[in-house]
Amino acid sequence: MQWLTRSGWLGNSLSLVAGALITLTLAPFDLWPLTLIACMVLYLGLSNLNPRQAAVRAWCFGFGMFASGTSWVYVSIHDYGAASAPLAFILTVAFVAGLALLLALFGWLWARFFRQNNHSISNALGFAALWVAIEAFRGWFLTGFPWLYIGYSQLDGPLAGLAPLGGVWLISFVLALSSVLLLTLFKYPHWPSRIIRIGVLLAMWSAGFLLQSYQWTQPSGEPLSVTAIQGNIEQNLKWDPAQIEAQLLLYQSLTLNTPASDLVIWPETAVPVLKEQAQGYLNSMDRLLSQQNSALITGVPLRQQDGYGDLRYYNAITTLGDSQGEYRKQKLVPFGEYVPLQDLLRGVIAFFDLPMSDFARGPSQQAPLSAKGYKIAPYICYEVVYPEFATELAAQSDILLTISNDTWFGTSIGPMQHLQMAQMRALEAGRWMIRATNNGVSALIDPKGQITATVPQFQQAILRGSVTPMQGLTPYLQWQSWPLILLCALCLITAYLQRKLHRTGV
Repeated sequence: MQWLTRSGWLGNSLSLVAGALITLTLAPFDLWPLTLIACMVLYLGLSNLNPRQAAVRAWCFGFGMFASGTSWVYVSIHDYGAASAPLAFILTVAFVAGLALLLALFGWLWARFFRQNNHSISNALGFAALWVAIEAFRGWFLTGFPWLYIGYSQLDGPLAGLAPLGGVWLISFVLALSSVLLLTLFKYPHWPSRIIRIGVLLAMWSAGFLLQSYQWTQPSGEPLSVTAIQGNIEQNLKWDPAQIEAQLLLYQSLTLNTPASDLVIWPETAVPVLKEQAQGYLNSMDRLLSQQNSALITGVPLRQQDGYGDLRYYNAITTLGDSQGEYRKQKLVPFGEYVPLQDLLRGVIAFFDLPMSDFARGPSQQAPLSAKGYKIAPYICYEVVYPEFATELAAQSDILLTISNDTWFGTSIGPMQHLQMAQMRALEAGRWMIRATNNGVSALIDPKGQITATVPQFQQAILRGSVTPMQGLTPYLQWQSWPLILLCALCLITAYLQRKLHRTGV
């Protein structure tokens, strides 16, 4: 294995393959043990390299991970962004290469400040802490891209019970730490060192397994019946003015021809015109739903004046019938909902002029929606993939709701990854999640993150089932990531100081 620990194309190639294994650990493949192998390869590959070489090695790992795990970006750019195949390929490679730079940062920091080269437990803790720090940084930097966190691999794995305790990042920490402890278990001839490693591993994995049966939250009312309409509108028709009336009639017909439910959910921008332009239609639906004693929650674009008197457009949610509230999306998708440096990029290619790509960010500290006397935490599409962001509304709510239009993903693995992240949010919060999408995957998810009802993708369908309002806070909702932040900071400080002591010979 010496060739793996040396610089060169062979070690870099294996690192790229190891990074690609991360995709196989997540939906729809769910081969979670490969997470440990991938992290082992990365740890070994960085063990003897200088900072520059380590950055290259880790960049290769990141390129393999994002090239395999976010290949759906090509579909969005080419199929729906009207970019030619060569241009879409170039933009996708640039996107993947840019994301991989964050893994290069991990490799450089590890080799420059924290790696001890003695495979001690503090070294393993430092590796795991830095991994989580980079994952968290990736979810924040330049609005964030919190995709492909290794903790999602445990949604149906032995560590799932840790999610309500510390969220997906706690699981990522345990996986990264476990990979190093397992790899170095037999590096030490003295049994006390081995016993400590075995004890730590058993404690973490036993806790993750046993906590799966613990109920952190309790029902706060009777189950509510739910109807989610999956319209399956083709993306190239969605914003066609000639098709708008047909779409509105479709959702109206599917809703009114279905037995009445407590909650009726339409997906993101199911009403594909500004709310003010569809007010007559919405008023009609409001009266009909009120007569049925039902609540309707739907996505609809919104135009409002800001504090300066300027008109702003929002990707929003509105409520009708036995419900109240309005929500404006806060986490916007670059290029899909706003264009960075738009003065320079607009008009260059059609991809930078997509319909509805000039949304403004909604205000922070918005209140949950209210329906049937319960509070509902709303997330529009991309927002549900942000762990910390999701906790703020979840802690104030009885039910979670995410509406989305995953048509942009095509038939790729993107929708399944998106669904998996929504499942993790339900598990972290100990609450039911309703997921309504334009073309799938629409689903009802229980407080354990398991799907209780769903309908096929790429079909016009009606999802029916029930959800139960929940009360109480999981430790993660109560404390968010602060305990893990403190733990990671302590691990990194310890690893840094240990490195300095070893280098000075103390």
